[in-house]
Amino acid sequence: MKHSTSIITGAGLILAGMNACESPVRIEDAKPNIVFILADDLGYMDICSYAENLTGTKVSDMFYETPNLDELMTTGISFSQAYACPLCAPTRSTLLTGKYAARLGFTTAVPPRNTYYNQGITPPEGYYVHDVIYHGDDIPIPQAWINATTNTAIPRGYENDEGWRETILTDLLTDYKAAFVGKWHLGGVGAEGHAPGDYGFEELAYFDAGGSQYFDWRQHWNANRINAYPNAPQEKLLLGDAGEPSEHEYLTDDLTERAVQYIRSQATQNDQPFFLYLCHFAVHTPIQAPEEDIAYFEAKDTKGWNGQADATYAAMIKRMDDGIGRIMDVLKETGLEENTLVVFMSDNGGFSWQMPSRDIPITSNTPLKGGKAMVYEAGIRVPLIFSWKGKIKPGQWSDIVVDANDIFPTLVEAAGHQTTGMDIDGNSLITLWSDPANKEDSYQRNTFFWHYPFNVIVDNPDDGFPLTPHSAIRKDDYKLIFDWHGRLKLYNIREDISETNNLMKQQPELTRELFSELIDYLENNVEKRYWPSLNPDYDPATEVRKVPFVDLYSFYKEGKDIVEHANL
Repeated sequence: MKHSTSIITGAGLILAGMNACESPVRIEDAKPNIVFILADDLGYMDICSYAENLTGTKVSDMFYETPNLDELMTTGISFSQAYACPLCAPTRSTLLTGKYAARLGFTTAVPPRNTYYNQGITPPEGYYVHDVIYHGDDIPIPQAWINATTNTAIPRGYENDEGWRETILTDLLTDYKAAFVGKWHLGGVGAEGHAPGDYGFEELAYFDAGGSQYFDWRQHWNANRINAYPNAPQEKLLLGDAGEPSEHEYLTDDLTERAVQYIRSQATQNDQPFFLYLCHFAVHTPIQAPEEDIAYFEAKDTKGWNGQADATYAAMIKRMDDGIGRIMDVLKETGLEENTLVVFMSDNGGFSWQMPSRDIPITSNTPLKGGKAMVYEAGIRVPLIFSWKGKIKPGQWSDIVVDANDIFPTLVEAAGHQTTGMDIDGNSLITLWSDPANKEDSYQRNTFFWHYPFNVIVDNPDDGFPLTPHSAIRKDDYKLIFDWHGRLKLYNIREDISETNNLMKQQPELTRELFSELIDYLENNVEKRYWPSLNPDYDPATEVRKVPFVDLYSFYKEGKDIVEHANL
């Protein structure tokens, strides 16, 4: 897809009239340092300049404040249609491997759960030792599908991996120092051999879980010394390491400080390039922030803009944004800014659910539909920013559709290496840095897939009942969502970003074509244990949804017309 490039206007800081770079980005001999900052659950509309670009509202009229991210956007290129997975662990797996998460078995994100490994159980034939034995929410209504399982660790070729080894980013950046700090969530629930250090990273501090307390967190990160799984084949869990104590009480500040100190140390050594992977827990639950920041946002007169009114959440965003400003400052102070590629991204969409413990939703993703854990736009469309002084022309937007698994080949190429011949799904984005409208057709992808095979205690925005398993495909401007309950939803995302106009009946041939392509992808790339399975105890007479259950997959395999049988 080719579309004109627009200029960022966020925070009133931008260089008007700037066009795409006239010549392609040249990596040449100067291998850049790489600082990759990954936010957790930060919504597309949570960054002011993204919200301004989409709605036209002035940043000064908004509730949240992200001046440092807005400034970062002025120095490089921002992608308006970047996608991730609907939950965090799957996105993290695809970032490090360049593959769709479902190919690796990362289908959802789990808190500490029983796996075959930590229970000391030989997995059934066809299952992986780090698959979860069962993961599901307590849903009080009938479910036609039984949840799939999910993987919890990237295989490294150990004996119990049965020959399965995935190549990850650090395997290719062999001439780089690599350091990790923050949220890991890829380690098989503290499994031996799967901590960041086992994947080539120096561990500055890490926690292998989906969320963390923001105060008094160190005791939880270090509490893995006692084995909670007595049948696991290891003496202790490896859930985390809080590192040496710092002066910072608040988690986000502490992780920022560790990143800053690492950058300073590399500036003095300057013997080889470094790759710093900073994975914030912010702004994942629990919603906690320093009191002074909460008070500031409670008193702000723009509170409630676009449905965003949670002062604690706003304060969490501010603290993370402050930290990004610190990182950019230290890059300038040390002179490393001259040859450092900075990448910022969120792992999935914003947490828009109404929690029983809170009076108001945590955030609002409007005009995007849905939120975290959904394959609607608000669940999977995320901010993505690249900045590299002298290499990426500042102040650019790219409207080309890209995906999280493009990060892997992008960083590999930026580091002067190649992914030629590798079995990955992503394509490098480097040509888009100088050709953001893709006029040269150098970025070849136009089709993207998602797979979330779980019943979830999150209300579907279309009917108010808990979500059923969903898969989706986007091809060019169109996205087809396959709700395994028996509903098909076809949207023209370019014209209908809020996904309000279901075109299934108006465009039946396109619906059939995309459904067939989606099923073909699933059948050829996703192991069946990572698919939902029919519930033999389901009784259609007990269904509470307004539409009956229809097994569209079986109908499709039987040669029946899925458009004729699908529910709207």
